[in-house]
Amino acid sequence: MSLLTLRRNFFNVHVITTTKIYRENCLNEAKTEGKSELIPSIKFRHSCLLRNQRCIAAYLYDRLLRIRALRWEYGSVLPTTIRFHMCAEEMEWFNQYKKSLATYMRSIGGEEGLDITQDMKPPKSLYIEVRCLKDHGEFEIDDGTVILLKKNSQHFLPRWKCEQLIRQGVLEHVIS
Repeated sequence: MSLLTLRRNFFNVHVITTTKIYRENCLNEAKTEGKSELIPSIKFRHSCLLRNQRCIAAYLYDRLLRIRALRWEYGSVLPTTIRFHMCAEEMEWFNQYKKSLATYMRSIGGEEGLDITQDMKPPKSLYIEVRCLKDHGEFEIDDGTVILLKKNSQHFLPRWKCEQLIRQGVLEHVIS
């Protein structure tokens, strides 16, 4: 999933155009007292305003859907390359979505909660072989075993414990 940089110049052009069309409509509306020849141009410009509004809303909605999908794909920590393409408002929305999702997951799984972002595809096996792509430090699994994740080391780990690290680019699934 890719996310391009927010096109601020796109919005600036639309705001200027919309303001200009709105002012023209206001001027023509004031002149229409009893004159019907200006009404078609007023309606046309009003349709242009509504079209511009729909285009901007569709563009922003598409970006929000992509940002929401990024949360499910990469987890709660986005890579720097993706955060670079997001504006401050989008980062704020992402953080609010992340908090809402975390609150929901804590509320549905009993005492520990249930991580619904794990196992996006049904697993073929419960354990997988993974290779560490970069130094990550110590990693503890449920039985208390602590594993040192060093670059190029390979491990046989529970799938659900390492899926998040695979999405973050720390581990890769070794398919033999």
